[in-house]
Amino acid sequence: MLVTYEPTPTGAKFHRSNAFVRGIMGPVGSGKSVMCVMELLSRALEQAPHRGVRKTRWVVVRNSYRELNDTTIKTFFDWIPEDAGIFERTSMTFFLQYPLPDGTVVKAEFMFRALDRPDDSKKLLSLEITGAFINEAREIRKEVVDLIQTRIGRYPSQRDGGPTWQGLIMDSNPMDTDHWWYRAFEEKLPPDWAYFRQPGGLDANAENVHNLPPRYYDRMMQGKSEAWIDAYVNGNYSFLATGKPVYPEFNDRTHVDANIAFVPGSPIILGADFGLTPAATFSQIVDNRWQVFHEIVYTRSAAKDFVSDISRYLLRHCPDTPVEGFGDPSGRNAAQTDADTVFNVFYQAGIPMVPACQSDDGLARQEALRGRLQTLTLSGRPAFAIHPACATLRKGLGGGYAYRKLQLAGSDRYAEKPEKSKFSHVVEALEYSLLGAGEGYQFIKAPAHKRNFKVTRSMRQHRGSSKAV
Repeated sequence: MLVTYEPTPTGAKFHRSNAFVRGIMGPVGSGKSVMCVMELLSRALEQAPHRGVRKTRWVVVRNSYRELNDTTIKTFFDWIPEDAGIFERTSMTFFLQYPLPDGTVVKAEFMFRALDRPDDSKKLLSLEITGAFINEAREIRKEVVDLIQTRIGRYPSQRDGGPTWQGLIMDSNPMDTDHWWYRAFEEKLPPDWAYFRQPGGLDANAENVHNLPPRYYDRMMQGKSEAWIDAYVNGNYSFLATGKPVYPEFNDRTHVDANIAFVPGSPIILGADFGLTPAATFSQIVDNRWQVFHEIVYTRSAAKDFVSDISRYLLRHCPDTPVEGFGDPSGRNAAQTDADTVFNVFYQAGIPMVPACQSDDGLARQEALRGRLQTLTLSGRPAFAIHPACATLRKGLGGGYAYRKLQLAGSDRYAEKPEKSKFSHVVEALEYSLLGAGEGYQFIKAPAHKRNFKVTRSMRQHRGSSKAV
């Protein structure tokens, strides 16, 4: 078995590390998977012999059997010849047995496993392994990553000398900053964890390009979105949408402005979506520009808690600024608060809130926002902008709020209505605020109230008062 492998600069650093958990992230085509396969082989060769045998056992994980067979296993056997051992396809295990010049024999087991369903983690419970490789870790749930660490270091047994090295290695293409990978490796690197990041594919020091076809990245970029290019070519963290975006007009570089700030005295337009996963957006119109400066998003909350948090924010940060709220017309239903409507809960908290329209009209809401996204102010600036701190809204507008693709063979058809998700509620809250303030008025058949938007009451003026609707 002759294997010639020359690691990239990042790969050399990766191989020198003995950290218990190691992660490497980079663009497509940068050689990450090969690096990890060669790391497993290297550690198997370095295992201290016991009675002339270097025994190790490894598990190689991918999110699905299709990806495991089509990608991971193919890469594995591109670098570790299949004829160097026996591959039992029924058990998805490769048994490597190879004599070394020093008279010892390498006996390594490589078990290939797919963990694409929640109950698949049970496959790990009885394993006793030396270490593991998770290929494309962004597709794997954090609980699987945690569980697999409990099975590491158990082979060979201590009576056979124990493992010379034990640990978990992972590779991945970039993902969203909400991902567990980002939190683990970027925000709070745990003890005995190490992180390696490769340069982008277009960088002067891009890695593995000599093994790629000519103009590989240039051709890859054609017809792709900025977010896609940023992730797969530049190797940066980026939100990648699934489905058909509701707002293809939204451009992250155009409509996200870090210079946005709350303007004291300028009326606040509050948008709200209700239910068990409520959300609110805080906007102002400054120089004819719609500016979203804050969001409140919940995964689960009762109406009174939601309203209480909005009230505290307004009193703490902008007590003397006029506020007017527009929300989902379903807030008139008493069932959400048991004995009262959501709109009355807002008024009792001193926040004026009315339905944005008589009956919910998704098309009118979308057109209200779309009109702003497609417009420039007289000074040439976009007529709509959000602060980057509005992270959920930003990702929702960037494609998280989308139409789900229908599972029809050979079809590119999508659902008629946007899919409900963690992004839909905050985007719809924004839509209600625009619709209530008069945007897209021409699309509403039955407006909830007259469209002469004028705010005159601040939170401080409202405090202690209540009004029913």
